[in-house]
Amino acid sequence: MDKKDLLSMQKEELSAFLEEMGEKKFRAKQIYEWLHVKHVQSIDEMTNLSKNLRGKLSAQAFLQLPEPVKVLTSRLDGTKKYLFGFPDGNVIEAVLMKYSYGLSVCISSQVGCRMGCRFCASTIGGRIRDLTASEMLGQVIQIERMENARISHIVIMGSGEPLDNYDNLVRFLRIMGDPEGEKLSLRDITVSTCGIVPNIIRLADEGLPVTLALSLHASSQAERETLLPVAKKYEIHEVIDAMKYYFDKTGRRITYEYSCVQGVNTSAEDAFRLAELLKGQNCHVNLIPVNPVRERDFTQPERRKIEAFCQMLEKYGIHVTIRRELGRDISASCGQLRRSYLEENGDVLSDRCRIKTE
Repeated sequence: MDKKDLLSMQKEELSAFLEEMGEKKFRAKQIYEWLHVKHVQSIDEMTNLSKNLRGKLSAQAFLQLPEPVKVLTSRLDGTKKYLFGFPDGNVIEAVLMKYSYGLSVCISSQVGCRMGCRFCASTIGGRIRDLTASEMLGQVIQIERMENARISHIVIMGSGEPLDNYDNLVRFLRIMGDPEGEKLSLRDITVSTCGIVPNIIRLADEGLPVTLALSLHASSQAERETLLPVAKKYEIHEVIDAMKYYFDKTGRRITYEYSCVQGVNTSAEDAFRLAELLKGQNCHVNLIPVNPVRERDFTQPERRKIEAFCQMLEKYGIHVTIRRELGRDISASCGQLRRSYLEENGDVLSDRCRIKTE
């Protein structure tokens, strides 16, 4: 019999599970509070449950949080990057960023990625597997525990394509936004996608008011195809129309992520085409100086060129900002720490994960 994943259960599922075990419904509420309010690390810590019930739970279910393997702290801005390990030997990463409005964490949704974006280290080696809702949530819980602080914003923009792991993503969002559990406003969660059109439409229809960010990175179809293989399946105007649909259904202003690549996508012509593409939308463009990846040959333009591109977009009436670069000295962009760790330690972890800090 496969054991149930307690941390991935929604309240109603947990209640039904306890009833199947012959337990009273109120036990589900107690367990849910242990999981999502007190954030216990094991079933044995649920001390208001009888020893017998804890034994029954341990026999039929499990509570497994990702194990911290390595933590890097930026000497430039205090950004922290965490490498987490799972019992199957896989590793993923998450990043903690400090802002004036609070702590924001960028989490992973898959081990690796199959989208093949040309400038991203996460996709090198492909997708290994999806993360469960509990494995996504576990990154947040562990960082809050290690920092002894509450996370105020979550960005699902680490390793993996969230909309390629749709069911686990939605389950995570519903658990995260539960006012009786994790209690984080869904408006403080951003989901980043490279543009899987059918699942953008599905997410719009879920009624979850999260911010949706599209990795656009180009002003034309031909240009986008050179950077994102997914563009060959979903044409740029089709993706933009899906984003418009998302705004119409949710009322949430959408974000377009635009990685600035030297000699590729920051010309005056690019600015004009991008403005025409986004004309009339309630949106925000986030310019990202591309992070160099050792296995790729992309570099970022000089700062003055990015600023000039930003100014051109502003003149066209586009709301645009240049992303503040954080964690530059700790390889804080997606997939870089995991990639270097696997190169140093082989494709799997040892049987025991030990935390290392630098």
